[in-house]
Amino acid sequence: MPAAITLENLTLGYDRHPAVHHVSGTVPTGSRLAVVGPNGAGKSTLLKGIAGLLRPIGGSIVMTPETRRCLAYLPQAAEVDRDFPITVHDFVAMGALRRVGFFRPFGRAIRIEIEHALDAVGLGGFEARILSTLSGGQLQRVLFARLLMQDAPVILLDEPFSAIDEQTVQDLLGLVSRWTEEGRTVVAVLHDMPLVRRHFPSALLLAREMVGWGPTEAVLSADNTIVARRMVEAIDRSAHICEQVA
Repeated sequence: MPAAITLENLTLGYDRHPAVHHVSGTVPTGSRLAVVGPNGAGKSTLLKGIAGLLRPIGGSIVMTPETRRCLAYLPQAAEVDRDFPITVHDFVAMGALRRVGFFRPFGRAIRIEIEHALDAVGLGGFEARILSTLSGGQLQRVLFARLLMQDAPVILLDEPFSAIDEQTVQDLLGLVSRWTEEGRTVVAVLHDMPLVRRHFPSALLLAREMVGWGPTEAVLSADNTIVARRMVEAIDRSAHICEQVA
């Protein structure tokens, strides 16, 4: 398959201090890639770089101009301002802004899309609820509904299944499978290694540097995870692996 994303000797960081060093590889179109590693390994930093929120210190991120314009990015739930007084309907509608524009009203077709997106995540009838009244699992479903409205060819997910109930995890994994069946590309930062093994054929193991990138079972070997932990601990003695190899 052609590459949806290509990383070429990529280095990312903050205030010129690298957090991810010299990562190279390709994400084929229509694939599912899990980004895994110890705490402090640079996983979220890498995702922010691909999303265009961080400029590379070195190397490059290559994708088509259309893909770059249409990326969908789901940050960690902790980064979402739940106290902002907005309804579920209006929050999900924000996913259509790229298509509709900021100053045009949403027509009937978009309102129907919003209803379908909420139905798809199991929240039909929640349109008038205020975001702050939702449970953690309900909020994550709403975030996925907004992703559906973006209709993007590449979807970036930062810890999308953390601190939510198992039924919500399974329902949202169904959407991830549907996206790749439709030819979309999904890159997700994840900590649950059994989940990665079951649902993500490819994995990138990070420890500030790339430890392995390829078929999940080969990348998540016991030797590789030990190497990753030691590499991060050499920089941050408080870092630890979140999920040991099962």
